[in-house]
Amino acid sequence: MSERRQIILDTETTGLEPSEGHRIIEIGAVELVNRRLTGNNFWQYLQPDRLIDEGAIEVHGITNEFLEDKPRMADVVESFIDYVRGAELIIHNAPFDVGFLNHELALLGGNWGRIEDYCSITDTLVMARKMRPGQRNTLDALCKVYEVDNSGRQVHGALLDAQLLAEVYLAMTGGQRRLMLDDEAPEVAATHELTVQKVARSGALRVIDATADECRAHEAMLEMLSEAAGRPVAW
Repeated sequence: MSERRQIILDTETTGLEPSEGHRIIEIGAVELVNRRLTGNNFWQYLQPDRLIDEGAIEVHGITNEFLEDKPRMADVVESFIDYVRGAELIIHNAPFDVGFLNHELALLGGNWGRIEDYCSITDTLVMARKMRPGQRNTLDALCKVYEVDNSGRQVHGALLDAQLLAEVYLAMTGGQRRLMLDDEAPEVAATHELTVQKVARSGALRVIDATADECRAHEAMLEMLSEAAGRPVAW
């Protein structure tokens, strides 16, 4: 069975629009191989050669002074492309981060192309909207729904957000709630005995049919699980 490599990625930027000259100032990414965290992360602050918008600083807390001695995208692009090459890139609200990544590659000139030339893209915001139509699907909202502890997220940070998104993604696509490194194994309480008790029932069981909205949500969940598994699910 071939390994399935996924990179969960997030960025922080100087502002909201690359078309207005805004740049990436932090890239954070974590690697999953066959749905297990490997510890092979990519984390890099970048000097953008421009000032950060005040509103952006309030969101992520990264200042112009902090970035003064950091490398530029040209210094790290080769190692970054090598890191994501051939993987499935998983991003929440992918058009934002992909737009900035492609803007950075375009600024470098040469033959760097687009990020989609190196890896496939999966947008967890699109997935969440299919599974939870009409509901809030921000990363914080999804952390609450899937019981992912985000209490340390006082400000946005690319690596922290990538780690949180990895947990949310696993919960969304397979029910796994806790990330484990490759050399970790779940603890099993071998000394506990299983007690089976027969429950007496009187009368016929009541059957409650699913609503149309529930059926659509169920079909969306099956579609997401099939995409995550790389094959149709069996139920």
